[in-house]
Amino acid sequence: MGRPNAHGGIRWHWTTPRAQDILRRRSLPEILVFHRQLNQLPQEELGALLGYSTSYISRVETGSRTITDVGALRHIAERLGLPPHVFGITDDADGDHRAMIQFGESVLRLADIARQAGHAAAAVDELWPLVARLEARATDGRTDADLLRLLARARVGLGVALGHVLPEEHLATAARWTGKGVAIARRLDDRPLYAHALRHHGNELRKAGLHHAALDRLGRARGLSRTEDDRAAAVILLARAAGTASASKAFDDAMAESRSLLDSVGVTPLFSEFTLHEVHLRGLATTGRTQQAVDLLEHSPAPGLQASPQWRIISAITAGEVLLRRGDRDAAGEQMRSALQGAELHRLPHQVQRVIRASGFLPDVRERAQNTLARLQADIAA
Repeated sequence: MGRPNAHGGIRWHWTTPRAQDILRRRSLPEILVFHRQLNQLPQEELGALLGYSTSYISRVETGSRTITDVGALRHIAERLGLPPHVFGITDDADGDHRAMIQFGESVLRLADIARQAGHAAAAVDELWPLVARLEARATDGRTDADLLRLLARARVGLGVALGHVLPEEHLATAARWTGKGVAIARRLDDRPLYAHALRHHGNELRKAGLHHAALDRLGRARGLSRTEDDRAAAVILLARAAGTASASKAFDDAMAESRSLLDSVGVTPLFSEFTLHEVHLRGLATTGRTQQAVDLLEHSPAPGLQASPQWRIISAITAGEVLLRRGDRDAAGEQMRSALQGAELHRLPHQVQRVIRASGFLPDVRERAQNTLARLQADIAA
């Protein structure tokens, strides 16, 4: 029997456009059919999961039998791993606006901690029920500014977490969610929130391969930043996007600005000597300055306590790519194998895909990476 949301593997499918349309209609028949399709369950097994007969499930799915009892709907939501808010069911906390906002803020903080610690799948599991809950309230017309700000941040946070755990072919879903956060922030005319949302949306667009749009969003985020810390967070991502797009001048300008900010802002998991070195190294390689990248590799800083597992993995892959360009296959293979171990541990399929692309001259690494990707994709598809 399929296991709903095992290790978060199925849950991301509920964030796709098709699933969001189904949830927005709060249609139990459609939800049941979609759940069975995701988990490859026949009606008999879904009935066993929910405690209903096969014929009863069939009647519910065809619409000849409706379920309106709150207790029954809450039971179904729990068994399917869905928040009850998708059926319009609220809880006591929803009646207290302040309590609900505080709950949401707590979820955002916990999810961010989990993601930074290399547990992005856990962050998705935390954030998606919150987003569903807030979306339901917004659909019901509860659109005060505090709730909308929370919803914008939750949408962005969900998109960022999805951007860590989805393979490349699905990264547009992550960009879509950060874009939905941008839309709210723009309507609220909240400049710091808008800059925050644009920054993350631009980075997800870069990962999805939409380079021009990524540079546009990140340039606007930099322009809107009011503090040096926010500007540093935007400009390092701008440098990364410019390097990916092979936009040499934009890359050089963003790197120079990043360097100028390094001594005046606090170290964060995103902005540090370590992360800036990786962005510089990769950008030099992608803009055709291989020898400069090789020279820079000789002066790699230590990761430091703030470096997240994600950045350590990214840095190892980048170092492996540069070492291959230098012709040092043994050292490159060591870096790539280390990155693969971390990518599998933290379930980062698109980083494994990056290794596959880079390891054409390392057949053993390539084979290991392909096997790793197959395992991760099987997990994602449950």
